[in-house]
Formats: sequence, structure tokens, C-alpha cells
Amino acid sequence: MRGNGRAGARWRMAALVAGACAAAQGGAAAAEGPSAPAAADAARRGAYLVNGMGCNDCHTPYKMGASGPEPDATRTLSGHPESLAMPPAPPLSGPWMATVAATMTAWAGPWGVSYTANLTPDSETGLGRWTEQQFVDTIRSGRHLGRGRQILPPMPWPAIRNMTDDDLKAIFAYLRTIPPIRNKVPDPLPPASAPAQ
Repeated sequence: MRGNGRAGARWRMAALVAGACAAAQGGAAAAEGPSAPAAADAARRGAYLVNGMGCNDCHTPYKMGASGPEPDATRTLSGHPESLAMPPAPPLSGPWMATVAATMTAWAGPWGVSYTANLTPDSETGLGRWTEQQFVDTIRSGRHLGRGRQILPPMPWPAIRNMTDDDLKAIFAYLRTIPPIRNKVPDPLPPASAPAQ
């Protein structure tokens, strides 16, 4: 009998998991997509990768804290603050190849001026309208949405592109779980628009 012993307990557990997955994903859609536990596992893996790779070092603006510069937890992964008007970058000299704003979100060098992107799931200013495949294609190609403008330094996409599809998808899954922050990051400035280096 399915209600008795270990077999019964396993059957009841399987039924509970299946029911939870169906409820979480809208019934029939659960059979087509990943299960809720699998999606949660992917997001956990993505959080591990994002934190281990230091994505917050550039994509979360820094602020001055009691012990010095620290990431602004109210702006996690929201990119360069749209309200921060940047003066011209200082000229480079000697062996210096780049300059960076105190927020760690604006960088200037021979490529021009680049601003770190909003990675939150905001639908207007972040990754909210992106698909998983567009995210993977962006990292693989080094181009915005996998086909647009080139991704500029300091984004280390040439190294990140070597990650597995599963890892890139896990990162995207995690980025979908963080709070959306409306923050329109400025477009990069080409070298001709950048201050003389």
C-alpha cells in the first residue's frame, strides 16, 4: 500500500514536491520549465558566483562609510548612479592606463569613458526585459544584448565568457532575484568625447 512504510513516505514526498512545483509555476507550465527547487538552486549558485567574482566591486556604487569606502547596500548591482554628474576625467600620464571615480562605477582610459551597467531586474533601466539567452550571448560576444555596442573596460568579459552556460544561466537567475532599482546609467563616451589623455 502506498500509504504505509518507506515507500509510502517517498510517494507522499514526491506528491508534495510535484504539487509545490506546480503551484509555484502555474500548473501545466511546471512540466515544461525547471522545477522551483532547480530554479532556487541555480539562483543560489548564481549568488555564489556573483559574490565570488567580485561583481559588486564595480556594479555596486561605493560610498564613504565609517571605516572608509564601502559598497552602498541600498544600490546593490545598480551600476553608475544616474544622478552623479561626472566632471571630465583627469588626463593620464606616465604609466597610468586608466582612472576611476570614487564610486568605482565610472572608468576612463584610451577607450573613452565607460559606466558600469545596472544589473538589477528593473524593466526600464536594468536587465528586466532581457532573456537568459541575451545575457549569455552578451557575455560570449562582448557586445550589448549579444549584437549591439562593444562592452568596454573594465568589464572582464573575455575571462567570464569562458564560464559554462550553466554558470552564466545561474548568474542570470540570481540577478532576477535581487530588488529592481530604477537607475538609468549613462551611455559610454567614445575617445573623441573623452578628455584628452
